[in-house]
Amino acid sequence: MQLNTVLLLSGGATQALQLLAALSLLILLHEFGHFFFARLFKTRVEKFYLFFDFLFPFPNLLNFALFKKKKGDTEYGLGWFPLGGYVKIAGMVDESMDKDAMKQPPQPWEYRSKKAYQRLFIMLGGIIMNVLTAMAIYAFIFGVWGEEYLPTENAKYGIAADSVAESIGLRDGDMITSVSGKKVDRFNRIPYEIIFAEEKSIQVLRDGQPINVEIPSGTITKIIKKQKQSFITPRMPVVVEKVSEKSEAEKMGFKAGDSIIAFNGQPVQFFDEFEDRKRSHAGQAVEITVVRNNEPVVLSGNIPDTKILGFQPHVTRFFETKVIKYGIFEAIGKGFTFTFEQVGNYWSQLKLLFTSPEVKVNESLGGLVTFGKLFDPVFDWQSFLMLTAFVSIILAVMNLLPIPGLDGGYVIFLIFELISGRKVSDKVMETATTVGLVLLLGLMLYANGLDIFRLFQN
Repeated sequence: MQLNTVLLLSGGATQALQLLAALSLLILLHEFGHFFFARLFKTRVEKFYLFFDFLFPFPNLLNFALFKKKKGDTEYGLGWFPLGGYVKIAGMVDESMDKDAMKQPPQPWEYRSKKAYQRLFIMLGGIIMNVLTAMAIYAFIFGVWGEEYLPTENAKYGIAADSVAESIGLRDGDMITSVSGKKVDRFNRIPYEIIFAEEKSIQVLRDGQPINVEIPSGTITKIIKKQKQSFITPRMPVVVEKVSEKSEAEKMGFKAGDSIIAFNGQPVQFFDEFEDRKRSHAGQAVEITVVRNNEPVVLSGNIPDTKILGFQPHVTRFFETKVIKYGIFEAIGKGFTFTFEQVGNYWSQLKLLFTSPEVKVNESLGGLVTFGKLFDPVFDWQSFLMLTAFVSIILAVMNLLPIPGLDGGYVIFLIFELISGRKVSDKVMETATTVGLVLLLGLMLYANGLDIFRLFQN
């Protein structure tokens, strides 16, 4: 079964490596899900491959593997085309399109000889494994790090508004009190409420005065187009918590505990102000003034073209966050419920493509470049695992879509068989699979083409 991924490498090496590692792990686990249920029902698995050993979706073009080894009835290998992976199950119409094998009489060890409910579990195996993987990762995260969030009321310096937030009337320093009159307990949930609930107004305190900010039509589209850039963030002073090794910040002489107060001689009070100055001086030599041991110190250096200096700002020092710790069994329970919350969130995102007049496919769809940018440019285990778990959920939901060539396409045919008692013919399966694979290839090219267009556009 093919694990469809419409993703490409991102620009940053660290982001690209994280993307490759996450996808490789999830592809293996997804295909193992199919493999497990096939073996459980005594079905022969002829191939188990990470990546394709052919030019997907053309099974007879450029057939070679970087590595392969046969053990028992199964050939395990590493393909050369890094956009997915597959298991080839004997007696099944799949992306390998082995029509010759299908012309032979059914054998007891083949997929087509198994009962409908067994074939259904084999097809759902990858999706089940993706969901279980997400649960396990989330349980691990909650067990090790717990859950920490910023209550909206504790953003004591107000918000830092990006260009989209400013365009609708929000201002740096605004204190958000509610969204459409409803209190939002967690600060990071505010953009989600605006996007998914399509709320129409935000209530803020500005200089102590209550103000109602209307959310005009088109705002959701603008927020989504910003991708990982934040619509709003909690405003905070700039104090260095940690300096990355061999970074530009280390070369300039930044130390943990430094408080940034000026950029090229101009006063800086908050982190968003510093970021704006930094972005506008990419590739230029600058002087940054910090307070160290109650004395001003001027640090000189260059802002890299990436606009990343390489230090981590202190956050918890300025905000009273809420921390929830979980025991082993509590973490498992939280991992279970949080997984299905995320499934619901992602499904809501997909529905917006078809139900919201504001969301346009060509502005919301992305390929590997888009996905790669979701990973942090500076590696962090917790962030990496959180995103890996979410990607696992994405793969589960996408593979469940009723498109021939994806697991969900096979599932639809099997449900029809279970209800009607009539098996869909191999000819219909072959035609549907061919059409589905062509559609998937088109979607993959379209999504990644959009990414390439955006790169040139920027």
